[in-house]
Amino acid sequence: MIKVHGALARITRNFGWLYTSHSFSFGGYFDPGNTEFGPLRVFNDDRVQPLKGFDFHKHEEMEIVTVVLRGELQHEDTLGNKTVTRAGEVQRMTAGTGIEHSETNPSALEEVELLQLWFTPDEEGLTPSYEQAAYDLDSRKNEWVPVVTGRPGESVAGDGMKPARIHQDLTLYLAELEPGQALTFSQKPGRRMYVFVIEGSATADGAYKLSRRDAARITEQERLELHTETGARLMLIDLP
Repeated sequence: MIKVHGALARITRNFGWLYTSHSFSFGGYFDPGNTEFGPLRVFNDDRVQPLKGFDFHKHEEMEIVTVVLRGELQHEDTLGNKTVTRAGEVQRMTAGTGIEHSETNPSALEEVELLQLWFTPDEEGLTPSYEQAAYDLDSRKNEWVPVVTGRPGESVAGDGMKPARIHQDLTLYLAELEPGQALTFSQKPGRRMYVFVIEGSATADGAYKLSRRDAARITEQERLELHTETGARLMLIDLP
């Protein structure tokens, strides 16, 4: 079963320094019928203005993944990490028993655009940790590239790049699909797929049209085909 959630159905908030769209209940927005999809709890589409960001704040018992789409994002945390994540990179933070962090835009000129996802971990009481990983979609067009995974054996081919590791039975894939191309994905029975169109447009199983920033939540189906006429950058998450 495929259920499409259009980009305009998201809750969008403009704080001046932050323009954000929530795909699930978050902050001051609460919908009891839209709080999760498997272990996926938060999917925020953020644009942060130059020299602005999220000051130090605390998280517990959550796996937080950030995919930078454009610009730069500076991360600092109470573990002593201070890094900058750029387009083509992803960060994973295990909040575990508790961690404080900040996420800011270090540029004085350009905004940073990012996707931030929260997942419940497969166990509680984990030791907090942070990891950053790179990927290259240009060298692997028209295929699913795993960038975050909790499964042993998943790897990104070329230049020794490996996906970030997450404490959950899921894999987050990205794909750069050229015009006229199609991709399929298969999974075991009883699992879920979450598809998000980052850029461009695609059609799922020949019937469900997905435009920029649209999402599809897929259950009770083991195979999915995505086709694009114009080209598309896609995210697919294989979830329990």
